[in-house]
Amino acid sequence: MAVFDVSEIVQALHRVRDEWRDAQKRTREPQGREFPSRDALAQVIEQLKGVLFPMRLGPPDLRHESEDFFVGHTLDAALHTLLAQVRLELAYAARRNPRSPAEIESEALDAVRAFAASLPDIRRLLDSDVLAAYQGDPAARSVDEVLLCYPGVHAMIHHRLANRLYLLGLPLLARIVAEQAHGQTGIDIHPGATIGAGFFIDHGTGVVIGETAEIGARVRVYQAVTLGAKRFPTDAEGQLQKGLPRHPLVEDDVVIYAGATILGRVTLGRGATIGGNVWVTEDVPPGASVTQASLQKARAA
Repeated sequence: MAVFDVSEIVQALHRVRDEWRDAQKRTREPQGREFPSRDALAQVIEQLKGVLFPMRLGPPDLRHESEDFFVGHTLDAALHTLLAQVRLELAYAARRNPRSPAEIESEALDAVRAFAASLPDIRRLLDSDVLAAYQGDPAARSVDEVLLCYPGVHAMIHHRLANRLYLLGLPLLARIVAEQAHGQTGIDIHPGATIGAGFFIDHGTGVVIGETAEIGARVRVYQAVTLGAKRFPTDAEGQLQKGLPRHPLVEDDVVIYAGATILGRVTLGRGATIGGNVWVTEDVPPGASVTQASLQKARAA
């Protein structure tokens, strides 16, 4: 059996950590974990999936007569774990905007209670997403198949939960939840994006939706669609300005086909159709159809 002398590596890693902490002006005082845990949040999201859809995403032996007991028990456990993660994010944020431990605790409790109260509305939104996928895909055999199998629906479960955390002032937790779905599905939705009811992502791989994108109701997008920023303004010191509206506005009943790229704060009008592999950087009127052929004709004219 091989024997490894790891002591020098341990010390070298210790020095590298110290260099990073010094550069980032981090404290050296002994304390517990400073940041939320990806593993803990993954557990919370899996529990919440069961809470939202107990007979389909809950335990395999669950029966209807014990559904409410399971939901209550699982929700209570998930909220306690989430509360601990919320405390960590708020404490982390308090290094820049100091707050007392009592204030952090009060804010954490308020946030988790508000998050819990929003779950019925989140379930209704997700029901509309599931129906949109079922009605929009001729290959779908049932709404249950859609919920269990479709990566776009999986990504939207994460997004609906992450968006609520984002709106409650918990951007780090929200981003972790969103990136878990990104890694699992290849669908990258920033938790800040506003998405209306009945949203359907078909196939999904390579879809990118930016932080300030606003999407209306009954919108359908296909794989490799990008709703991105055209440019990134900087301040007087050359630093990127964060939080400015820079992503598209997509009105109700728009369809965006595979590979389309829509950049900047442009508006896709209600009922517009964006063809595959087109590049859009200007507003599209309501009901209009944009294709490669129409763009080539416009350029030629």
